[in-house]
Amino acid sequence: MNKQQLKSQVLGASLLLLLGCGVINSQETNDGWETMYNGNDLNGWTTKVHHYEVGDNYADTFRAEDDMVKVRYDKYEGDFNNRFSHLYYDKPFSDFHFTVQYRFVGELYTGAPEYTILNSGVMFHSQDPRTMLKEQDWPISVEIQFLAGIEEGKERPTGNMCSPGTDVVFEGKIDPRHCINSTSDTYYGNQWVTAELVVYHDSLVKHIINGKTVLEYTKPQIGGEVANGYDPKMKQDGKLLKEGFIALQSEGQPIDFRDIKIRNLKGCTDPKASNYKEYYHVSDTKACTYN
Repeated sequence: MNKQQLKSQVLGASLLLLLGCGVINSQETNDGWETMYNGNDLNGWTTKVHHYEVGDNYADTFRAEDDMVKVRYDKYEGDFNNRFSHLYYDKPFSDFHFTVQYRFVGELYTGAPEYTILNSGVMFHSQDPRTMLKEQDWPISVEIQFLAGIEEGKERPTGNMCSPGTDVVFEGKIDPRHCINSTSDTYYGNQWVTAELVVYHDSLVKHIINGKTVLEYTKPQIGGEVANGYDPKMKQDGKLLKEGFIALQSEGQPIDFRDIKIRNLKGCTDPKASNYKEYYHVSDTKACTYN
């Protein structure tokens, strides 16, 4: 073996060692956060576009580009025709802490409703997209709504709650409003905003914007109006929503999503168990294992 071959082998071994340490360090520093988007494609996600069958990502509405999930309409034809769309993560959650960064870009698609300008959001505790009918416009779900300022000096908070086919208890009673405004600041332009959800099954829900809690409510449940074209079997008014799917929204305004992560908050809360985690806030004694 000559010196050059030996040098190549040493460098290769060093690289493998570094990579191995990286994997080990990643596992050791794991604090429970699960990356929901792999940065390359939409594997693990399912699309539902109004007027189309589940799984049909019409005109590449949702795209995996530049380590982001992008919502775009440059391949759309004709009027917008209420082609509201949602991209669902293929795993339901009950007790969780969700975080995402978003920014609005580009112009509202021609013909999209005026209220959808600089407007998007994330649905949670949603029905499974595979239970949605072709002509259902919105999933029965709860939404953390994202808005950006339109007129300088005119407040337009983000991190609001909207309720297609659902109700929530706000300030001690079921609130009849479809949307409840948060106390967030107004954000203008295409700046990145960090939005978080802390959800405890059918109990407490917190909306957090840029690290500040801006809205709290309880008892999300099926009820209310706005959602249309659903299977009547799915609309059991009064049923508390303990879990459901999470979906990124598209309603005519281009938007980017990145750093999409979630942490399960339910698990073994017994410090004596081998699988105890400090971040578990909801006890699941059946999940505990002991050495």
